[in-house]
Amino acid sequence: MTSPLIAIVDDEESVRTSLQRLLTACDLPSTTFESGRKFLESLNRRVPDCLVLDLQMPELSGLEVQRQLTASGLRVPTIIITADDDPKTLERCRLAGSVAYLCKPFDGEALLTLITEIITTGRPRRAPTGLPVRTYE
Repeated sequence: MTSPLIAIVDDEESVRTSLQRLLTACDLPSTTFESGRKFLESLNRRVPDCLVLDLQMPELSGLEVQRQLTASGLRVPTIIITADDDPKTLERCRLAGSVAYLCKPFDGEALLTLITEIITTGRPRRAPTGLPVRTYE
């Protein structure tokens, strides 16, 4: 059986690096992409088990990436990460197919909990009160 793979897509190198270090410290294999386009191009090699996707990126936004995934028929559980805590944006991400929405700055443990739940059950459980996480039921 293949180890689960987490893809991290963010245009900021420091974010990609810190998230990958966090996952590596927890023995979670990950791969990073600096753009949504590069991530989408990688899908012919391997589809990740979980996607951590920045919302605000040049060229192709996280929302556009999510819509393209959904339109292609690929169901990759996606956690949107963003500094935008707008309810309308949250709803657009939900409708596009994401399973959780995490507002920056966020606690690494919150992200790890979501990823672990996704790779073990396919969906995150409802977020505990107080965490800057939104999950969809």
